Amino acid sequence: MTGLTKGLIIAVAHVGLVASLGGKLYYDRATRPRVWARTAPYDPDLPIRGRYVSLRLLVEPHGIQEPPQAKGQLPQAVSLRVENNRLIGVAEAADSGYDSSDLHIVIVERRGEKLVMLDQAIAYFIPEHVPDPSIRAAGEELWAEVTVPKKGPPRPIRLGVKKGEAPIAPLEIR
Repeated sequence: MTGLTKGLIIAVAHVGLVASLGGKLYYDRATRPRVWARTAPYDPDLPIRGRYVSLRLLVEPHGIQEPPQAKGQLPQAVSLRVENNRLIGVAEAADSGYDSSDLHIVIVERRGEKLVMLDQAIAYFIPEHVPDPSIRAAGEELWAEVTVPKKGPPRPIRLGVKKGEAPIAPLEIR
């Protein structure tokens, strides 16, 4: 077997791996539920990863005891589902133990409002020339349309802005 043949075999294997991952993501996007979720953005730029907006998704809690991160208590594990076009965080059984790969929630207070959000942030990558979409005017909220997989964090599709009671207006980010 020549070096060229070995190189071609490795190249075909790499293309196959990337194509299978891409196929899985497209399949999930076509078959899994989608929902717009309100976000709590922070830390929009990290040089080693490129330009992105880091988002924590807000969830509507179901069966969650407060506060989940009380002293000496493990974080509350949740599973996600979509009901009535809302992202719902359902408490997992307490006897399942702590698993760092599970989704967990935190409760924070911002400007007098109690927010229940996923502790694991998702990254939405943006082009270098686009202004930071997480910087919003007063009265505007940043939302993300996400695919909700069976397990793991939601995958962002696009960002949008909601002003008051108006519907979410998707942002044109190119």
